[in-house]
Amino acid sequence: MKYMAKGKKFSWKRIMGVCLTAAMLFMMTACKGSGKSDVNLAISKEENDRIVNMYSPMEKVDPNAENVARSASEKTLRMAEEKLGVTVQYITYTAEDYQDKSYDDVALARVRNNMDDLYLLNPDTIQILGEEGELMDLSDLECVKNLRDVVKTANTVNGKLVAIPQEVVAYGLFINKDMFDEYNLELPETPEDFLKCCKVFKENGIETPVGANRWWLESFVFAQAYADLYNGGNTEAEIEALNSGKRKYSGYLRPGFEFLQEMIDSGYIDAKKAYVSEALEGEREDFLAQKTPIVMAYWGAANTDTAYGNTDFNMLVIGFPSSRGQMPVVSMTGYGIGIDAEHREDAKDILEVILSDEALQIYTETNKVISPSKNIGVDCIPALKPLNDRIEENVYVLGANAGMKMEQWGNICLVVRELLNGSTVEECMREIDRLQEESLKK
Repeated sequence: MKYMAKGKKFSWKRIMGVCLTAAMLFMMTACKGSGKSDVNLAISKEENDRIVNMYSPMEKVDPNAENVARSASEKTLRMAEEKLGVTVQYITYTAEDYQDKSYDDVALARVRNNMDDLYLLNPDTIQILGEEGELMDLSDLECVKNLRDVVKTANTVNGKLVAIPQEVVAYGLFINKDMFDEYNLELPETPEDFLKCCKVFKENGIETPVGANRWWLESFVFAQAYADLYNGGNTEAEIEALNSGKRKYSGYLRPGFEFLQEMIDSGYIDAKKAYVSEALEGEREDFLAQKTPIVMAYWGAANTDTAYGNTDFNMLVIGFPSSRGQMPVVSMTGYGIGIDAEHREDAKDILEVILSDEALQIYTETNKVISPSKNIGVDCIPALKPLNDRIEENVYVLGANAGMKMEQWGNICLVVRELLNGSTVEECMREIDRLQEESLKK
């Protein structure tokens, strides 16, 4: 996700590493800057009496092109076009540099001005537009009955399901199992287990047990902070207390920040290197060379040769340590429809098709990802099975939740970066309290 706080800017190339690679939106986001909202817009024109305009980071390609040149998402959209006799007209936008407006900035403007019908949206954008009442409630779609609870929880704002994704993206710890076996270490379940493993590696000459970058360390924090909130049977009440200000996010997040501080102090992560390292760039080389036994990444990185899909050792992907054991951290994009969209009924019909189990089966098989449908399993590679097993058990925490007034992923990411840059845990907690107070005023 793009994210900006206190005037900070990050280019779209940097943001690419932050989020969901398989979800196209996250490969195109950028942070806020100046520029015209229509810069870099591309529109595919079609001749059809029934047209649905879709704002998306992807462009329509030649239907005669080989399948490898088309995204899994476009395959399902073509299915909808054929079934419904509707043409999806793509409006695309790419931020060229930090001075351009981000994909999300343009999305906000286009939704608020009712410029399109269907939108592929980032989690924080979903949250903003949902709170403003700019997105339709999709709860009455037939496909909703097949959705996993995690999907509905993440994209429900004020009781309305305002967006639905085509995949669920999970983050986990990528483990060099051979190195763990070499030192007779069990895979860590709790934060205490994890720190003990790091200590053993450090004592045996592993200079930096955990490879880190400046984006994904917050996953450790989320896993520890929200393990009970999302898995203790009292989720709605706890979130309501946070949204009303009766409870503080800092009370949940403090243990995760203290855990990260201990890792920094003990030399288990290189804070200076992590602070300036982009996702994958800072840690991939050492992990593949077996100099670092642990890194963190998203599900799709295990399937991708340019990330961790081709290792020379036995790799496993597990959840982050928590009081409830290995904990996946989950996030997702979503399709939304403008509340006053001109072709809203056709747009709803399109969503019924592309989010049907039939279409999601195609999407899941093509991208090898976790489906939002509880009826569709993923034929994942063996390395991903530990992470997938937890999700199939409905054990997870959300890294982004549109139902929380204080935006999570981006805000906590930036506060973690302050910790890496030398801020104390107390200073970080004060910043989180400030962010919560700010959210309560909206």
